Amino acid sequence: MAGISRQFTATVIAAPRGQVLVPVPFDPDAAWGRKNRHLVGGTVNGVRVRGAVTTAADGHALTLGPAWLRDCGLAPGDSVTVEITPEGPQRADLSDDIAAALAASPEAGAFFDSLAQFYRRAYLRWIDATKRRPDQRPVRIAEMIRLLETGQKQRPRT
Repeated sequence: MAGISRQFTATVIAAPRGQVLVPVPFDPDAAWGRKNRHLVGGTVNGVRVRGAVTTAADGHALTLGPAWLRDCGLAPGDSVTVEITPEGPQRADLSDDIAAALAASPEAGAFFDSLAQFYRRAYLRWIDATKRRPDQRPVRIAEMIRLLETGQKQRPRT
């Protein structure tokens, strides 16, 4: 189910290039819907964090970079308390017409799901801006799907 916050404790693991991995003890695809990576926001030991949960060697993990680590003082082997939530609008949050259009085009839907929340929200605001001209809403939804199918993060400004 989209938008549900998850809390857990984990032991930090060393990763290449001065990064660390925070193992995620649940399947984010089952919790939030299938994606290549899950963009999340939340806290690690009470410190704000934004990042991506990706597939790791033996499950899923949140990667934290050297700059974040320097500011919070974490090291491999430390136990951390984590709370993460998927960022931005999720499929379950979308209006029925937009959700149906994304479901009808798996390529567009997968690309939409991979976008940062900024881009997802921009597309949705553009479609929602048709309130005074409701006949334009299906036109904009179709255009969004076409753009997403071609890998466009945002619509060209006109």
